[in-house]
Amino acid sequence: MDYQNILFDISGGVATLTLNRPDKLNSFTQAMHEEVRHALKRVASEAASGAARVLVLTGAGRGFCAGQDLSDRAVEPGARTVDLGDSVEKNYAPLVQSLRHLPLPVICAVNGVAAGAGANIALACDIVLATKSASFIEAFCKLGLIPDTGGTYFLPRLVGSARAMGLAMLGEKLTAEKAEAWGLIWKAIPDEDFAAEVQAMARQLAAAPTKGLAFTKQALHASPHNSLHQQLTLECGMMSELGRSDDYREGVAAFMEKRAPQFKGR
Repeated sequence: MDYQNILFDISGGVATLTLNRPDKLNSFTQAMHEEVRHALKRVASEAASGAARVLVLTGAGRGFCAGQDLSDRAVEPGARTVDLGDSVEKNYAPLVQSLRHLPLPVICAVNGVAAGAGANIALACDIVLATKSASFIEAFCKLGLIPDTGGTYFLPRLVGSARAMGLAMLGEKLTAEKAEAWGLIWKAIPDEDFAAEVQAMARQLAAAPTKGLAFTKQALHASPHNSLHQQLTLECGMMSELGRSDDYREGVAAFMEKRAPQFKGR
């Protein structure tokens, strides 16, 4: 596919997907959804071969993502309504599921405002880093909508019901530093250090035992829905499989030989 709305690259095990409509704060159109969907399928394919071992999702320009481009599905008063549920079902829900199910770590590098669906796409990723100048806004209430794209799922689990209600019903801007303090994201980073820290983390994860990280991601996502017994059973099965992996053997050998491990992601 010839990408017009995103940038995509894989180098040194790091796949980078950049939303690239900076003049529109990287808001989503149908065309962008199709390109992102195609790129994520490429990531999954390259993960299977070991060429991609971490994904960095970020935005071009001064913002990460302003959510849906309303002009792409504009509705004037009195005009025939658009089925927003259909849009969520066909575009945003599959996007969230793809990010959650990728068999590698996903870093979201929030380089500016993350609003509406853009905020919740960030929360669907495994580790969220943000510039200190970035902000998160659950803007849906200003349009008479609910926080879709997993917002009603992620918010109460990450920050609790009281803060989730406030964010969802008031639509106030949440600074990156407060988002870190509330546990909504992993870290808020000074703007001038942001690119270097994102790349350092990406390189660290690209050199890590990918299958172990993929299983860790899967187990943590399963935990809220499982009983303790179910989770322990899941852990047993995963440990059995990981214990037979080349990376586990390499990790033990490196520890015994007092050297840095050379993981292959298998």
